[in-house]
Amino acid sequence: MKRAVLALPAALLSSLALSALAHEGGPLVAGTPNIAPSWLGQVIAADYDGVTDDLLTAGLGKTGLGGAAPAVADPTDPKQLRRLAIYNNYRALVDVSPLGGYGTLYGPNVKADGTVTTDEGRIAGTEYLAFADRGRGRQNVTLMVQVPASFDPANACIVTGTSSGSRGVYGAIGTSGEWGLKRSCAVAYADKGTGNGVHDLQNNTINLIDGVRADAATAGDDSNFTARLSDLARQQFNADTPNRFAVKHAHSQQNPEKDWGRDTLRAIEFAFYVLNEKFGTPGPDGKKRRTIVPANTIVIASSVSNGAGAALAAAEEDRYGLIDGVAVSEPNIQINPRRDPVIKRGALTYTGGSKPLYDYFTFANLYQPCAALSARAAGSPGAAFLIVPFAQNRCASLAAKGLLASTTLAAQAEEALDKLLAYGWEPDTILLHLSHYALATPAIAMTYSNSYGRFSVADNLCGFSFGAVDAAGTPIPAPAAAIATIFGTSNGVPPTGAIQIINNDSVGGPRRDALSISPSTNLQDYNVDGALCQRELWTGANRDRLREALRVRFGIAEVQKSADLNRKPALIVHGRNDTLVPVNFSSRPYYARNQQVEGRHSRLSYIEVTNAQHFDAFLPIPGFDTRYVPLHVYFNRALDAMYAHLANGALLPPSQVVRTTPRGGTSPAPALTSANVPAWSANPPAADRITFDGTTLTIPD
Repeated sequence: MKRAVLALPAALLSSLALSALAHEGGPLVAGTPNIAPSWLGQVIAADYDGVTDDLLTAGLGKTGLGGAAPAVADPTDPKQLRRLAIYNNYRALVDVSPLGGYGTLYGPNVKADGTVTTDEGRIAGTEYLAFADRGRGRQNVTLMVQVPASFDPANACIVTGTSSGSRGVYGAIGTSGEWGLKRSCAVAYADKGTGNGVHDLQNNTINLIDGVRADAATAGDDSNFTARLSDLARQQFNADTPNRFAVKHAHSQQNPEKDWGRDTLRAIEFAFYVLNEKFGTPGPDGKKRRTIVPANTIVIASSVSNGAGAALAAAEEDRYGLIDGVAVSEPNIQINPRRDPVIKRGALTYTGGSKPLYDYFTFANLYQPCAALSARAAGSPGAAFLIVPFAQNRCASLAAKGLLASTTLAAQAEEALDKLLAYGWEPDTILLHLSHYALATPAIAMTYSNSYGRFSVADNLCGFSFGAVDAAGTPIPAPAAAIATIFGTSNGVPPTGAIQIINNDSVGGPRRDALSISPSTNLQDYNVDGALCQRELWTGANRDRLREALRVRFGIAEVQKSADLNRKPALIVHGRNDTLVPVNFSSRPYYARNQQVEGRHSRLSYIEVTNAQHFDAFLPIPGFDTRYVPLHVYFNRALDAMYAHLANGALLPPSQVVRTTPRGGTSPAPALTSANVPAWSANPPAADRITFDGTTLTIPD
C-alpha cells in the first residue's frame, strides 16, 4: 500500500543533498532539491491537447490505430514521424482486428475498469524526451516520460515501458504505455540502447532523437546512432560493399542488453525528475523541492518480451527502492549458469535449464526450415511465407553435413523437428516454427551475434550485411523516401522497412539472404553456411572462429541474471505456445531459480497461459486466429493485480496454468469473448497449480 513520506531532519537532508543525491541511482528523498541526473541530456517537452494530438494514439484515436497507416507528407516534421511510429509500434504488439478483442477487451476506448466506451481514447498530457549518456559513452539511450493531464500528485504512480524487441522509444506504447496512461500514471519509457538507430553508410545520414534524418558529421553527439568508423574506413567499406546500413542494436559495439536494467531504472529516475519539476514545491532559491518520491509513489516495472526482461533486470539491480512491484509478459530473461532444476510437465521432463537466447536461436536457425516440412507441422499458419524448395534443400544440406542422419526428405523433416523438441521447445510450438523462421529467427540470429560480440558493421560477421535489394535480391540504393521515414516504420531488427539481410558470400555475388546460394552446397538452402557460422560462434566448433566465439560468449555472460528480485512482488505471464522465447528457456527456469535464491521470501507468481504464443500481432493471420488467444489480455490483468496489491493490499494470484479456449471455426475466426480468456483463480485446484519442491518445477499438463 502507498507509504507515507518520512520527514527527515534538516541537517540530514542537507547531507543527503550533497552526497547521494548527486543522483547516480541514489535515494530520492522528499524535501531535497530536484537535481537532474548527471547522465541526463537536454530535455525536450511537448504538450498534447488530447483532441488533435495525444500521448497514446498521436491523435489517431482507437479507430485510426485500427485503420490505414498515416501518411507522412513531410519527413522533416517530427510530429508526423511520431504519429507513424506510434501507429506501427502499437499495432506491432497488439491485435487490432475487430474480432480479436480490440475495442471490447482492450484498446484505447476500454477504460481502466474494463468499461467499453465509444470514445476514441485520446489522452492529453505532456511528453518529455531526452538522451541518457549523450555522447559520452556512445550509447545515447532514448528515454521518454509521458505524464497524462489526469496525473494526481496525491496518488502518484509510475509504470515503466521499456521497449520490446529492438524497437524505438514508442515500442511499449500499446502495452504498459496504454495501461499506465489510462490509470493516470506517468509512463517511463526507454529504448534500452537498441532503438531504431539506422546509419546509412553510403550517404552518411542518421536519425536524431525525434526521428528526423540528418548528416552524421553535422549531428555529432545528437545522433541516435552513428557507426564507429572513420571517414576513410567508411569510404573503403562503401567501396567494397556499397549501399549498406549499420543498425544500432547489431552494430553499436556496446552489447546494450547488459544495461537494460540500468536503462529502465534511469527511465524511472527521469520520471521522478520531470514530475517534481512539474509538481514539486518551489524552494527559497527558486528551484523545485521533491514532493513526489518513491516513498509516496507506486512504481511498477513492466513491459513485454525484451522490455519484460529489462523490467526483471531492473528489479534485480534496484538498490534504492525505486521499484515496488513487477508485472511482465513473455520475458526474454537469461540467468547465470548453475545447477538447473528439473522441469516436469505431465510425462515430459526438461533438464536443460535457462538456455541463452543466442544458443537456442542459432539452433532454431539451423533446423526450423527443415522441421517446417514435418508431417506433424502440416497446416502451419503462414505457410506461404516459406519457400518450400529452399526448405527441402536445407534438409539435404543438413544431412550432407552430418547434422541429420536420415536419408529421405520426410524422415529428415521429422528428425529436425525432433531435435527442436528434444532441445526444449514444447510440443505446443510445432505449428509455429514455420512462421517464426520466416519472420523472425534469421534476423535475431544476425543481430545478436553482432551485438554480443561487439562486432563492427565493417566486420560483415559470417558474411552478413544490411541493405536494400531489388526483386532478384541484388543490393541496390535504398529508396530515399523509405529511409526518410524509417523512424516510424522500422522495428530495429532488419528485415525491416526497406532494409533486408544480405549474404555477401552468396555464389554469384551478394544477394538477399533468403534467396542466396550457399558456397559449400551450391544450393538455395536458406544460406546454411551463414547459419552454421552463427551456430559455431556459440559452440566454438570452428577453430578459425574461436576468437570471435569467445567474444560472443563473453557478451552473453554479461547479460545473464541472478533471478534475485530483492523480495519484490512480481507477476510473470507467459504463453505455453511461445516459440520465440520458449517457456523452458526463460520464465519456467527463472521462476524456479527465484524460488531457490529467495526461498520463503519469494513473492513471484508465474502464470502460464495455454493457447497463447509470442506475437499477438500475428493473430489476424489465418490459422493464428482460430488457434491462439491474445496474451495481452493477461498482461493487462497482471498489471491490474499488481496495482491492486500495491495500492490496496489485494493478494496476488498463486502460480498456475490458465486454460483458455481458442476461437476455433475457420478464418476469420468468431469474435473473441471473455469466455475464451477466463480469469486466473485466487485458489486454483491442484490440477492447475505450478509447484516447486526445491529441485523440480512441476507444471500441470
